[in-house]
Amino acid sequence: MTDTVTDRFLRYVVIDTQSDPKSSTQPSTEKQKNLGRMLVEELLAIGLPDAHLDEHGYVYATIPSNTDKPVPVICFCSHMDTAPDFTGTNVKPQVMRNYGGGDIQLSGDPQQVIRVSDHPALKDQIGNDVITTDGTTLLGADDKAGIAEIMTAAQYLVDNPDIQHGTIKILFTPDEEIGRGVDKVDLAKLGAQFAYTMDGEMPGHIEDETFSADGVEITIQGVAIHPGFAKGKMENSVKIAGAIISRLPKDMAPETTAGRQGFVHPTGVTGSMEKASLSLIVRDFEDDGLAAKEAMLEGIVREVMADYPGSSYAFEVKQQYRNMKVILDRHPEIVENALEAVRRAGMEPVRGSIRGGTDGSRLSFMGLPCPNIFAGGHAFHSPLEWVSRQDMEKAVKTIVELAKIWAERA
Repeated sequence: MTDTVTDRFLRYVVIDTQSDPKSSTQPSTEKQKNLGRMLVEELLAIGLPDAHLDEHGYVYATIPSNTDKPVPVICFCSHMDTAPDFTGTNVKPQVMRNYGGGDIQLSGDPQQVIRVSDHPALKDQIGNDVITTDGTTLLGADDKAGIAEIMTAAQYLVDNPDIQHGTIKILFTPDEEIGRGVDKVDLAKLGAQFAYTMDGEMPGHIEDETFSADGVEITIQGVAIHPGFAKGKMENSVKIAGAIISRLPKDMAPETTAGRQGFVHPTGVTGSMEKASLSLIVRDFEDDGLAAKEAMLEGIVREVMADYPGSSYAFEVKQQYRNMKVILDRHPEIVENALEAVRRAGMEPVRGSIRGGTDGSRLSFMGLPCPNIFAGGHAFHSPLEWVSRQDMEKAVKTIVELAKIWAERA
């Protein structure tokens, strides 16, 4: 097999692997296993005989150690699903070779334009091969770029046995986009001591900090009555939900925050006059900040409900993940090795935070410390998503260098 990272990427993105938050199964959609089966076939063809897909949709494989030194077992991980935010059906990737600069109008929907003003990272791509959608779907670089990079690095390590490395585990997960990416992972079977998710954006970036994250479900029980006889009696739960949303602080929303600022974000409203449900996500880099935002949110609910004495509400907080930096700071060599790998791959490393979470957030708290390494994609979850061939190649080189560094420093 002589597949390049781009060959693999273009092959993977056309497989619809969108996850479904409304499903109770694992994986949430059976179609995710279609990509899993393809990856297992390719891993077996590379020469990794233990590659397999389990019943929950996880792909496991091992690159055996080729050194006598006792090297910690490390894992590279990416997720197979794409986000429910925008359709991932019938993806038509477009390759713009030798990008000359300027805005990119997408062929399938002329209204969709990747503007340099909105995507300044394009200025660093002059002369590179930029891969986009046709504007009618998302691309799936989140996180099929990561998968393609891990697969390509695996093949390179197998094909070049002179590169010394310890045992390397490969893990591809389903349902990361809906917060269930590691619900059924078998860490004992995986057998790794440390891991890296390939799921970041800018080349050279290593993220050892994520948001702490909760979901909030607010259920409102209103007072329903025939509208012709409603005066002084009706309490419309849909209007109550709208009143709660209208009082959310405008400076505490995703669209008005950046850097280390957290947010409160309504993600869905359903209901009728009698009963309504409001779903929100709450994010902050500090657990205290998370708790303060949730207390503020329930305070708003109580204030609104005071105007509706016949109605009631339920307020439920569900933990999603926590800031992985708490765990990673106990194992500084994990990030230090990644920073050195970035340098050896020809980039200036940037250590930072990610305004989101990855499988690594939860894996870290499950006993598998796991920072995040760039995969090169941009504008995730949208029809404006793009990635460049050269940035994916840099990620492949980073993986290979990282494998070497762990063996050197063991």
